Amino acid sequence: MVSLNKMMVIGNLGGDPEMRYTAKGEALTTFSVAVNWFRNDPAGERQKETEWFRVVTFRQLAEQCNQYLAKGRKAYVEGRFQSRTWQGNDGQTRTSNEIVADRVLFLDRPGGQEAPNGGGDLDPGTAPEDPDDLPF
Repeated sequence: MVSLNKMMVIGNLGGDPEMRYTAKGEALTTFSVAVNWFRNDPAGERQKETEWFRVVTFRQLAEQCNQYLAKGRKAYVEGRFQSRTWQGNDGQTRTSNEIVADRVLFLDRPGGQEAPNGGGDLDPGTAPEDPDDLPF
């Protein structure tokens, strides 16, 4: 039987990424992403809810995330969901739910500018500035 474990989120970083190295010398970067969801309450008022996701990246992706991401930046994260359990220093059992990312797209540029086509490979000089310039 086929299985699937896939997480995709788009949100803003809650803090600067933290990079360290594993015992094997592999880069490991962690960061948190806040994803907002809007709904109407029973009174018809618009309510914002925020869900936080912890993200873990390894190797070259970890180095790139540490270099290019920062608090407040927008990112698309794709990977698998993982739960870990361990004993803390105080003897208490701890659990962490996280996304182990295999793809991260940087969706904006420093200073809050959105990247063209949501962070795609399009050269900014080739993007139409006016929606009336679109060919459809």
